[in-house]
Amino acid sequence: MRSAVQQAGVRTVITAKRFVARVPLDLPADVHLVYLEDALDGVSRGRRIGTFLLVLLLPGWAIDRFLLGLHRHKIDDPLTIMFSSGSTGEPKGAVLSHRNIAANMDASFRTLEVVPGEVLFGILPFFHTTGYTICLWLPMGVPCVAVYFPDPRQAKEVGEIARANKATVMTATATFLRFYMRRCGADDFRTLRLIVCGAEKLPVKLQDEFRDKFGVLPLEGYGCTELSPVVSCNMPDVEASGVRQRRNARGSVGQPIFGVCVRAFDPDTNEPLPVGTEGALCAKGPNVMVGYLRQPEKTAQVIRDGWYNTGDMGVVEPTGFVRITGRLSRFAKIAGEMIPLEKLDDEMHDVLATGGERVLAVAAVPDEKRGEKLVVLYLPSIEPKLADLLAALPKRGLPNLWVPDRRDC
Repeated sequence: MRSAVQQAGVRTVITAKRFVARVPLDLPADVHLVYLEDALDGVSRGRRIGTFLLVLLLPGWAIDRFLLGLHRHKIDDPLTIMFSSGSTGEPKGAVLSHRNIAANMDASFRTLEVVPGEVLFGILPFFHTTGYTICLWLPMGVPCVAVYFPDPRQAKEVGEIARANKATVMTATATFLRFYMRRCGADDFRTLRLIVCGAEKLPVKLQDEFRDKFGVLPLEGYGCTELSPVVSCNMPDVEASGVRQRRNARGSVGQPIFGVCVRAFDPDTNEPLPVGTEGALCAKGPNVMVGYLRQPEKTAQVIRDGWYNTGDMGVVEPTGFVRITGRLSRFAKIAGEMIPLEKLDDEMHDVLATGGERVLAVAAVPDEKRGEKLVVLYLPSIEPKLADLLAALPKRGLPNLWVPDRRDC
């Protein structure tokens, strides 16, 4: 967080005392905190009445132009900066423009076929692009109802809210679905017509188990922060005039959404490959980020001729379905979170104080429950130090998710 604040030049943070009480903020001394409780108390009754009359009497375009100056914003101006871990653990800020988010929001709305009167249940946090684009912006562009709950891990509450509000569309992850399988009632998600999962692999077995209990089949989608984020998505099959259109291919991440192109390239030559050939998956469209904040070299490494290299290996099938087959960059994706293996590797060597000598390596292997898990390969001389090494990692500020299990060393 400190790195993100420094890179973006943040000077003011709007927060709440209740939030800071639960999650203390470790920010540079020159960052000014504005607490919502204090800000609301500072708005006088007269100012509220005056603002109400202003909005009541003036047309919206006049307020936008003469009071707020919104006409000065251009479609390619930055709208938000989303930070994600880099290959060394240093966060990279993906600059997303108004065009990026608006295009992805509109394409997602068309793909998900959201109609007026639907109830979109938002449980994904806004600091992730899926939550930001799909849960926050999409409902503002479509006349549907949005219902929010801040913690997707609280399965019992999520199920109760979905049932009480008759939710019809929901986004989640495979990890969250497992929580709901254990703690939610069979009728909690009965009103859902569509539930789309991303951020990690959605096992076919879990899809079937969820459908058997709740009556709705979870579908898998795919995206990247740098792509605003949605790239592709499975959808329920449709049948019209006796013709059935296949829109869901189990084990795939679906077909590209409106306006987005996906193609496999040779990872060594960067040459485009024929359909059905495995290669480095790249995407192109109005959802491709402006670039990494103040990092033109890294931007040039991942964007070539408008194509963004996702870092994943995959195949675009003749039917248009995209299948992920592996990963180019050294990350582990556990429970939907990206863990930079190089950063963890460096931290472990730092604890061992090897003086630059490489005595272990961190890798990721498939895991049925959480997508992937960490494994540590080490020299025999390191074995007596493993317990102390693993115990030292959380003390260095690393999340528990980053700490390998002793059984996997």
